[in-house]
Amino acid sequence: MKKTYIIDTNVLIQAPYALECFEDNNLVLPLVVLEELDGLKKADGEKGYNARESIRILENYRVQGNLLEGVKLSGGGTLRIEKNCVDVKLPVDLPDDKSDNRILKVCKGLQDAKPKGTFILVTKDLVLRLKAQILGIKAEDFTTEQITDEDKNYTGRQEVYIPEKHVAEFKDKGVDLKKLYKCNDKGKKIEVHFFENEFLVLRPDQNTENTLLGRVSHGQAVPLKYKNVHPYGFSPRNVGQYFMQEALMSSAKEAPLVIVKGQAGTAKTFYSLVVGMEKLYNNPTGEYRRVIVCRPNAQFDDDIGYLPGGEQEKIAPLMRPVIDNLEQILDSDENERYNDEDLLNDKIMEIFDRGIIQTEAMNFIRGRSIAKTYLIIDEAQNMTPNQIKGIITRAGRDTKIIILGDPNQIDKPFLDDRTNGLSYAAKYMKGSPLCWQITMSAEECERSELAMDAVKRL
Repeated sequence: MKKTYIIDTNVLIQAPYALECFEDNNLVLPLVVLEELDGLKKADGEKGYNARESIRILENYRVQGNLLEGVKLSGGGTLRIEKNCVDVKLPVDLPDDKSDNRILKVCKGLQDAKPKGTFILVTKDLVLRLKAQILGIKAEDFTTEQITDEDKNYTGRQEVYIPEKHVAEFKDKGVDLKKLYKCNDKGKKIEVHFFENEFLVLRPDQNTENTLLGRVSHGQAVPLKYKNVHPYGFSPRNVGQYFMQEALMSSAKEAPLVIVKGQAGTAKTFYSLVVGMEKLYNNPTGEYRRVIVCRPNAQFDDDIGYLPGGEQEKIAPLMRPVIDNLEQILDSDENERYNDEDLLNDKIMEIFDRGIIQTEAMNFIRGRSIAKTYLIIDEAQNMTPNQIKGIITRAGRDTKIIILGDPNQIDKPFLDDRTNGLSYAAKYMKGSPLCWQITMSAEECERSELAMDAVKRL
């Protein structure tokens, strides 16, 4: 039996293509959604862009027929605009002048007119879903972009056993994945499923205290190539950082997309900048022309237009964590680091003045084809799936994109650990030969003893 979905504005603002995601069911757009899209079409950043894109999509449907009567969708369902239901009564504490309540009136009006039908409100707004439940209206989140628990638990690494007789073979040229195994609770060998570019901790089965580090590559477990390098004089302090260094040091041709998830203090941004500085400043390889750092903020799209100054002055507060990391990179002696603040600041300014590192607003990346660039996207958990898709598809020839973030630290409305752009990219790029990803564990926090203790306790 076909269902009828009533679509809220915020669904289209996050995913303009959402109208094509409901298979052969019927969709209803309350008239107030058109009014809200019209009010948002001139907004800056992602919100305005997606409002305009949604309006263009609706215009394409309008020319196909009468939207008040309904037009066919490619999936077999229909789309129509509902302008009635204005006389539907809601509780007195839900005033008619609020857009959310006008959407609820449409839901209730349709449900009352056809009690045996299935009507579901689709909205990113948790409060609106709560209101709907109070009124006896079914409500759901837009789930097309959501990831599963299995996707959330993928860390980009796993621990396996390797027969002692194959250890030398692994170190020399790599070993067939079929020779690796795990054991179940009864000690019996079980087959292991691997993803391309997944990192491996291999334990020789005759000496499990010893460990080898490797990666899945074309049906083989191969040793790390960059285990013994020291980008900009720094060395990995834990297994996760060895894996992260391998992904970052590998060329844009071999590893054009790197996704690193993990909580604060696991050196995601720090190590990404370290490798960028090594490649462009300390030991120039010619691989990249520049490092670009983008760091989205929950309120960034709304507020940047009202901040004083040019683009760089507007985004400077957002990029302060980048400066903090550069202070540690450029002056690695922890005991002497802040003895001469002016000299340290001059070193940092030289990096920016020479264009080695550039910082850019996220919404200015749209529409560009970025070539031969080491592009760092920090705090990517505050991006929508549509935004992250736009960034990855901007990659030009010889560009390496590094996406960093913590899915559990989300500040942007309507996003959560299942629907943010970071998690979305990690899910759909899992197993791609062009994407390497790793999740840093809580035990790999290197910020300070206090930070480590807080991670465990809080």
